[in-house]
Amino acid sequence: MADTREHVLDGSRGTIVVREWPNPRPRCLALVIHGYGEHVGRYAEVADLLVTHGAAVFGPDHAGHGRSAGERVVIEDFEDVVADVHAVADLARAAHPGVPVVMIGHSMGGLIAARYAQLHGHELAALILSGPVIGDWELPRRLLAMDAIPDTPINPAALSRDPEVGLEYAADPLVWHGPMKRPTVEAFARMLDTVSKGGGIRHVPLLWLHGGDDRLVPLPGSRTGIEEVRGEELTERVYAGARHEVFHETNKREVFADLVHFLDEVLAR
Repeated sequence: MADTREHVLDGSRGTIVVREWPNPRPRCLALVIHGYGEHVGRYAEVADLLVTHGAAVFGPDHAGHGRSAGERVVIEDFEDVVADVHAVADLARAAHPGVPVVMIGHSMGGLIAARYAQLHGHELAALILSGPVIGDWELPRRLLAMDAIPDTPINPAALSRDPEVGLEYAADPLVWHGPMKRPTVEAFARMLDTVSKGGGIRHVPLLWLHGGDDRLVPLPGSRTGIEEVRGEELTERVYAGARHEVFHETNKREVFADLVHFLDEVLAR
């Protein structure tokens, strides 16, 4: 496992803890944007892979997540989180000026990364979205129609066909295991609409990874979002039978190979 460093930044709503997987002479800077209720430490294997293939990797714990400040899983405005991610990008670029930046967003992180690319696409060499919460995701509409949001946490079995992934997730003290909170659900609904209307990412090459059996963020709704945000170049990989977290799936070696191949092609230009 690669060595890591920790940085603390002043975020939009309190301190943000950033993990760095260093590389002294990187060919790219990879920003890893984690999903709802989790933390960037769950992406250590992906980060190690990226470091091995020449990247320096940076990833924040979002506000209200992991070791960053804020009420647990409360995000009142996703634009604030996008601004925090931009601060992380600035940190990475200050350490390695002139090195191309790629962004990898999973689930909620895919929503954040898509918005980042709409606003700051000129700063990105590539965008990778894994099981992204974009397009027609019906969960916020369903929850906001209820008088009270039910206490039904994420089923760990929905993450991966590998039972160890679910067991580790359930035992992780930095993962939120409670219900969604209304301010966050409202913010999801607003940002889904914003991204849908925000236009395409033009020249930024996009790799879309999705599990064919993703029941948390179903494939058809995300496909709608991909068509709304895609630019001139889209590479799509849908893995039959895979669930929500393709980086933790039983076929993750195939996923990693697709990720590295895409980055090799983009960075060779």
